[in-house]
Amino acid sequence: MHLELITFDPLRTLDIPAARYLKPEAWFRHKDLVHAAHWVLFPEYWQVNPLVYAWKKRIFPSISTYHIGHDKVEMTRALEAVSPAHVPATRILPATEAGIAQVLEEFNFPMVAKEVRSSMGWGVTLIEDRRALMRHAEKNPVLYVQEYLPITRDLRVVYVGDRVVTAYWREAAPGRFHTNVAQGGAIRFDDVPAEPIAVVANAARQLGIDHAGFDLAQVDGHWYILEFNVRFGTQALNSRGIRLGPVIVDYLQRSSTPPNEPGFPKLPQAV
Repeated sequence: MHLELITFDPLRTLDIPAARYLKPEAWFRHKDLVHAAHWVLFPEYWQVNPLVYAWKKRIFPSISTYHIGHDKVEMTRALEAVSPAHVPATRILPATEAGIAQVLEEFNFPMVAKEVRSSMGWGVTLIEDRRALMRHAEKNPVLYVQEYLPITRDLRVVYVGDRVVTAYWREAAPGRFHTNVAQGGAIRFDDVPAEPIAVVANAARQLGIDHAGFDLAQVDGHWYILEFNVRFGTQALNSRGIRLGPVIVDYLQRSSTPPNEPGFPKLPQAV
């Protein structure tokens, strides 16, 4: 089946030559093209609800990926629902005196505080004393606090479509807290165990996630999902010659049913 594809992100679809690029702000002027497409790829978050709920379009990444991955609060609550044993101890509280008091009662220093919407390690802070916690609370209306895991590396697991594409270690630079490549982390593709791959595959399938970079850490033989990023970096993948475009197209082909066939009813176009 030939797929008509519209993309709103040309950089993430460079190796999908069949995808026709539209500027997000021009989507209404070209709504006939959008309506005719089998799939709409990488829309902006503000486009997602109109595309899916009003125009009944299939989007990639999935609506679940967008909604759950939009911020760490939604993400953590969803992960706790499907895989509670693999989520570090986490509290999500208002940054009030009562919220701060609860954090101080339940967590020891150091602890990790995260901004609700951030990626590439930005907005992730190691909190080593009460003063640092108070400074963080002054800047963030929501306290998102996790237990500190004593690690020097984590595992990035790339899940695209309905499978794990690759996984690699990210090792923190000497004396650094963050393992992110964007913040100096080193990359290693060797000796990746099977267990975290299974943990990610299980969580992704239950939640309907089809495009994410999951970050996991191992402590005392147990694996924890730290978070996932919907629009993850591809520097490590590029260094290994891994291209996600063919993986995405294969998944879309297998997930598609031609119009007017069972499972894909013909829908009226919006006016």
